[in-house]
Amino acid sequence: MKVCVLGLGRMGTAIAERLLEAGHEVALWNRTPGRASDLVSAGAVEVELQDAWQHAEVCVSMLADSDALMEVTLGSAGLLASDAGRGRLLVDMSTVSAHSSSAVAHAADAASVMYLRAPVSGNPGVVRAGNLTIIASGSNDAFAFGEAVLRDIGPNVFHAGQGEEARIIKLALNLMIAGTTQLLAECVALAEGHGVARSTLLEIVGASAVASPFVKYKVGPLLERNYSSTFTTRLMRKDLDLALEAAAGAGVPLPVTGVVQQLLQACISTGLGDLDFMSLLIRLQREAGQVPDGK
Repeated sequence: MKVCVLGLGRMGTAIAERLLEAGHEVALWNRTPGRASDLVSAGAVEVELQDAWQHAEVCVSMLADSDALMEVTLGSAGLLASDAGRGRLLVDMSTVSAHSSSAVAHAADAASVMYLRAPVSGNPGVVRAGNLTIIASGSNDAFAFGEAVLRDIGPNVFHAGQGEEARIIKLALNLMIAGTTQLLAECVALAEGHGVARSTLLEIVGASAVASPFVKYKVGPLLERNYSSTFTTRLMRKDLDLALEAAAGAGVPLPVTGVVQQLLQACISTGLGDLDFMSLLIRLQREAGQVPDGK
């Protein structure tokens, strides 16, 4: 199938690689030039945004935030600014608000473009390993049209509903990840405060009832004291902002999420925003008077 990937950050690049490996004809667009060279060498073609539908039956966007999605879809050169995509499919895999996604859905309907919300659970390494989870929502026709492409990106594909359900589920997953990260940071700081070796602690945690794929994934970087980003502190704070916004719209209190959002902001305010969101441990170590990792 002809697919255009819009947004070549770490996730978008990994998605494009998967599509090329699966044999799709892949076109690429990125706001900042210079990121497509390796993919072009592998067989993709770089295009202008306004020409994306000329090269694609399916456009897949993986963008930084709601504003970027609105610009790429509803801007003057956007995907939905004309009827060029009539009968084709837009799949947005970004983590954005349900409100902005709904605006895109209305514009897609007016332009006769099918639309899937398809946020993901995983990072670029998970994409490349072929283990990505994709939560999709949209019409049955849109899902049927795009399912094969989604499964070539990641094998764990769920059709969660007809509207914005996928957006809410993604935010719900990320608030659990953020909360788990804060608790893991507290676990490590408490144990080390009493002289327990981190390697001993994490071996036991990994064999206990609180172990999870996410916790086990964090063991290696924690042992190495490696905070290079799989997902930045800034982006996790942004996602919790969206979760709290969605909760307010439904009248649902999220007290723990609100606290973790403030702790992430404290990390950002003290220069940790571009590190992995496990920087919550560094912040906690500082407050505890411990020597922070990497310092």
